[in-house]
Amino acid sequence: MAAAPPSTPDLADQHPDTAQALRAGFVSFGGREAFSGPAQTVKCFEDNSKVKELAATPGEGRVLVVDGGGSLRRALLGDLIAAAAAANGWAGFVIGGAVRDVEVLRDLNLGIKALGAIPLKTDKRGIGDVGVPVEVGGVVIRPGDQVFADATGIVVLPAPPARQP
Repeated sequence: MAAAPPSTPDLADQHPDTAQALRAGFVSFGGREAFSGPAQTVKCFEDNSKVKELAATPGEGRVLVVDGGGSLRRALLGDLIAAAAAANGWAGFVIGGAVRDVEVLRDLNLGIKALGAIPLKTDKRGIGDVGVPVEVGGVVIRPGDQVFADATGIVVLPAPPARQP
């Protein structure tokens, strides 16, 4: 079994010059309160088509960071997409928006932090950008940045430098 990630306060103390914390207000909805991994990013507004596509791919322990523009009018994640993500090895989600199917999400082996919950699903229009810098919780997150989440909050560290051959 993998070791638990370091706590977000410890990470902030260990990396005072590089650690960034998402502003308070994110709620834990998944079955895993603490999770971490490299960021995969998607920017979408009230359309979770790209979130669904990514959840169906191998997650390889990554965290899907979704810039939903802070909208709480439509849920960007529900039970079916979350179950697919858990089955495909995603560590979790950080969503600058809403989720739904809360009763099911809490039983999945998946970390989920979002701004709130609403029963309404999105329209599927295929709109969104994958693998771009996103802004969630006041922090710009790039693909590959390291995301750590626990009961205290969410901390992001810059991606480690690429190794030279």
